[in-house]
Amino acid sequence: MRVLDTAALLYWPVAQLADGVCAMSQQVELERVSSQRSLLVQSLDSIEWRDVPSAWLQTAREAAAQSGDLPRLSDVDLDVLALALALDATLVTDDYRLQNTMQFLDRPTQSVGTVGAKQVWKWELRCTGCRATTPVPPTVDRTKKGSVANCEVCGSPMNVKRVR
Repeated sequence: MRVLDTAALLYWPVAQLADGVCAMSQQVELERVSSQRSLLVQSLDSIEWRDVPSAWLQTAREAAAQSGDLPRLSDVDLDVLALALALDATLVTDDYRLQNTMQFLDRPTQSVGTVGAKQVWKWELRCTGCRATTPVPPTVDRTKKGSVANCEVCGSPMNVKRVR
């Protein structure tokens, strides 16, 4: 069983999508990126579209927090991750954050069109003021750029940084 990220839906030939599992939230993302491809993919009977239960999402949030990738994952990324974890399936994605979380948990991944992550990176929150560090909590703010929390020691912004 394979859970397909939106990259696979966009770039793989239709025949390769057969028997894939996808999150319902990916339909909106696919429509936003390519309405023509969205129509084609949604017309296929060979893809299983699933809603993601909140318990599965919580498991995905906790797993992504453990690896430190949570602050940089989108809602759709979390849905896809939740499906892969709950269904014990291979996650097909080019997203390095998703690959990192899966590999951190020793779960299988497959790349769509890239080489894929070669090693697991661990992330932490680091204060821009006092340089204090903390593990990434499951309640952290999520954003593609910038700070994701405020330091409990000095109140300065905290950014996601690789553990050295």
